[in-house]
Amino acid sequence: MTEDIGRGGVIGPSGRRTGGTAHFEPAPAADMARFAERAAAERRRLGLAGPLRMPAEWERHAATWIAWPHHEPDWPGKLGPIPWVYAEIARVLHRYERVEILCHDEAVRHAALDVLHAHGVSPDGIRLHVVPNDRVWLRDSAPTAVVDAGGRVALANWRFNAWAKYPNYAADAQVGAAIEEITGLPRLEPVRPDTGERVVLEGGAIETNGQGLFLVTEECLLSPVQERNPGLDREGYEAVFREYLGVRQTIWLGEGCVGDDTHGHVDDIARFVDFETIVLAYEEDPADDENHRRSVDNMRRLELAGAERGALRVVKLPYPRAVEMKGERLPASYANFYIANGVVVVPTFNDPNDRLALNALAELMPDRHVVGIHAVDLVWGLGTLHCLSQQEPLGS
Repeated sequence: MTEDIGRGGVIGPSGRRTGGTAHFEPAPAADMARFAERAAAERRRLGLAGPLRMPAEWERHAATWIAWPHHEPDWPGKLGPIPWVYAEIARVLHRYERVEILCHDEAVRHAALDVLHAHGVSPDGIRLHVVPNDRVWLRDSAPTAVVDAGGRVALANWRFNAWAKYPNYAADAQVGAAIEEITGLPRLEPVRPDTGERVVLEGGAIETNGQGLFLVTEECLLSPVQERNPGLDREGYEAVFREYLGVRQTIWLGEGCVGDDTHGHVDDIARFVDFETIVLAYEEDPADDENHRRSVDNMRRLELAGAERGALRVVKLPYPRAVEMKGERLPASYANFYIANGVVVVPTFNDPNDRLALNALAELMPDRHVVGIHAVDLVWGLGTLHCLSQQEPLGS
């Protein structure tokens, strides 16, 4: 099912699959009206004006937020080099915008300062905060920044449950409150339209062009595997996106990349680089691996969403060759880049396709420097540059 961009509606197969047949039961209009009023009341309580909007990543930032690595089980046997990778990321980013760094405790803060100093990172471009955290993937545990009708920045603080997979996330669940205290920005907790409970969602699961167009995957949000919000259907998610993120149109892709332990985050496969252009991680070789089948399906969905008739532009981004460690396939993808003020940092994997990916992104974003960051060690933690960062928009 497809509808024109700008008219609203669903793109992609509609409803959950039940016994091989699509099943869709729309929520009563009265329930949705009450949900919209509840969200509006929360905005008024926080002094926010009018509807909210999630800015595109390329809009001006006040800062980038990261958390300093300290949890050895996230990089089994390889934690040693990871702080040096983080220092290189900070070294690049702090030349373009302030870098806010969460440190699990004072010992981590002192260790971070030593490594940052060794990398020549200026103290003027960073701030370190002692904030306990379980893992460092702030794209998912930190709030999603939104702006109101007047350009005021606020924090949409989703409930975090470690991707419905890991048991230890109590500290990560409090990161949003800590960032609220540090920044002084108003924080709201999005709720479900059906039960009124907080919505479980991660920043890596959502992607926007800042103008009401949205990318998500069915694998992440509608699958019973690692199910974030049992019982919340497609229409319910879209109501949440509409009220809290200003989304008019949601494009439902199929599956994420092979090796992704989040079960389908969109930021490893499809990203906006401008209002109409999407880069899609695409495996060309059908003999290579499972990523080819997934790539073909996601391309077809984007074609139905508007690429066939020119409403969207889709640019293919190659995958590197399969990256494995100890027999485990890792989610190596160039699509996990991060856009900051004046610069794009891109994961690289000592692969011939590194050059192709960097050149493609440089052509698509000529107003920014494109910098590769070696990520072979980093991806052993099952994430790279976009996963570990979260932007704070400048607003107006």
